[in-house]
Amino acid sequence: MALKNRYKNGFAQIEVQLKRRYDLIPNLIETAKGYLKHERETLESVIAARNAASQMLSKAAADPGNAGVIKGLGNAEGVLGSAMGRFNMVMEAYPDLKANQNMMQLSEELTSTENKVAFSRQAFNDQVMNYNTYKQSFPQNVLAGMFGHSQDAELLEFADTEQIQAAPKVSF
Repeated sequence: MALKNRYKNGFAQIEVQLKRRYDLIPNLIETAKGYLKHERETLESVIAARNAASQMLSKAAADPGNAGVIKGLGNAEGVLGSAMGRFNMVMEAYPDLKANQNMMQLSEELTSTENKVAFSRQAFNDQVMNYNTYKQSFPQNVLAGMFGHSQDAELLEFADTEQIQAAPKVSF
């Protein structure tokens, strides 16, 4: 039970960082709106991806042991990372926006948060691995099902593998 509680706590740490990330994105979009009037589709795709990821986070937070929900969160995060990448490419064409003080500050906060997400995700995955390894060892593997530990916990992997290896580049 202690190992299960550790991976649940690990997920709670991811939840804190992802919520912070989701809170920063609308501020970033709002600051960019005035400059990117002709890029409405890009802005809308970022907001839609952010909202979908936020909904998946709520589901995952309610049941971090549900493998399907954790996979769904990973996929939603991949879509959000891809949308943010397109947003960043569009912004490169707007030097005034890149020089905007609010954008620079939001960019710095977002980069810091991305690093914290990566760290928290790694800590969660380490706890999941410890839980699964313990549960699959003898004699725990015989007793696990009788005490409600029949399903392995799922690692949180983002669909976009580049997002795992490095925080998105947000340059202004």
